[in-house]
Amino acid sequence: MKNVLVTGGAGFIGSNFVRYILEADPQVQIINLDALTYAGSLENLKDLPNADHHTFVQGDICNRDFVRDLLRQHQIDTIIHFAAETHVDRSILGPEPFIQTNVIGTFTLLEAARQYWQVENALPLDQVRFHHVSTDEVYGTLAPDDPAFSETTPYAPNSPYAASKASSDHLVRSYNHTYQLPVTISNCSNNYGPRQFPEKLIPLVILNALTGKHLPVYGDGQQIRDWLFVTDHCEAIHKIVVDGKPGETYNIGGNNQPANLTIIETICDLLDELQPLAEPHRSLIKFVTDRPGHDRRYAMNISKIERDLGWKPRHSLTDGLLATVQWILANPEWVSAIQKQHEYQTWLSKNYEKRENPS
Repeated sequence: MKNVLVTGGAGFIGSNFVRYILEADPQVQIINLDALTYAGSLENLKDLPNADHHTFVQGDICNRDFVRDLLRQHQIDTIIHFAAETHVDRSILGPEPFIQTNVIGTFTLLEAARQYWQVENALPLDQVRFHHVSTDEVYGTLAPDDPAFSETTPYAPNSPYAASKASSDHLVRSYNHTYQLPVTISNCSNNYGPRQFPEKLIPLVILNALTGKHLPVYGDGQQIRDWLFVTDHCEAIHKIVVDGKPGETYNIGGNNQPANLTIIETICDLLDELQPLAEPHRSLIKFVTDRPGHDRRYAMNISKIERDLGWKPRHSLTDGLLATVQWILANPEWVSAIQKQHEYQTWLSKNYEKRENPS
């Protein structure tokens, strides 16, 4: 890793990864490509460590000539591909952007990398890497007693978002098998932590609770997820890119399986201690209409990455949630800037109004 293209590096996980690498490997030059759509923000890139090794470029990963020129200009040897539409609810209401960004965008990047690294023979193939960041949702859903997802679990995506990510995974894998492009794939569980766009469960609950708003719980709240603190995820990706075997897939998870309701109640209890209201924060919990086709349970078997690369999560769920709440409390400027986005407020009304007031 010398000259690294990070796509989606102004988003939640991408911006945390940029910070992680600038601290962990200060010799690396990072080219940060982001379209700055609703979930990407320059607010996430303020006060970067080692900032002179970071260059931000606004652009679209679907623009093949633009991406190819970027690879040439900066002599990119490593691509770490975060850029994606990621919210299941949004994919249900409007799936087309998910196909465009997640499928066409990934294809465009793969073709640009193949052109530059292989056709133009710009760099030796043993010195380049394309890493694709994916999700556990490509595997579908688990029954209560099913074993956790492994790297060999058959794909069975159940939402337009998950289907678009499954499609992009297949494309990446095919470029390794057909063209011998040096690729790796990681499938991660639900991330949380600082700078997460507040349409997702954990920051939404924290921010609603701080202002005394209802805390929406889909269905019965017993959907089970595996929660991964974002810094642990960044460390895992770094290990895969540096030490992982080309052509391999690695599952990344947090080694926990709480129900969504348990997550919300834990956040309420933390806020009761840190920012108490007149009534306990749990009194704000409100059960609302469930998401269509809501997957019931995810769980990740991370034995492969632990065995092969020596990675395991450092943060317990309680420690990670506390760190997330404390970061939000300590960064009101970031919160205010994100909440002022018109598109964010419109989305909240569009997604939750009918759930709380079903016709």
